[in-house]
Amino acid sequence: MSEYLQQDMQCEGLLECIHGLKQLDKECFRALVESEEPLTIDEVADRVDRERSTAYRSIQRLLQAGFIQKEQVNYDQGGYYHVYYPTDPERIADDMQRMLNDWYAKMGQLIQEFEDKYAREVDGLAAES
Repeated sequence: MSEYLQQDMQCEGLLECIHGLKQLDKECFRALVESEEPLTIDEVADRVDRERSTAYRSIQRLLQAGFIQKEQVNYDQGGYYHVYYPTDPERIADDMQRMLNDWYAKMGQLIQEFEDKYAREVDGLAAES
């Protein structure tokens, strides 16, 4: 925690800090943001110069974090494939703000529990003296 607070963090650092995403995840996200159209896994892999399976794992992490969306495209003759595109930045920001608020509330509760627990122990030791 203190390391993150001391760093000169940029906005993309939120992807790593809040969601634990990796450098490749950020690169894949950037590729999708910079594209004018949704991309397939193969297209993302080409843009980040990685193997398809590596890009796929990164895309799955981005999907799970809610940073991107998946859409099925059907072929006329049958079959389908998926394309991926970034989630609306306002929605992502709202989700991160909600997570931060939840974390802040939880940390506040833990700090209060810490104070209550150790204040009782210190008070008990003082009473014994």
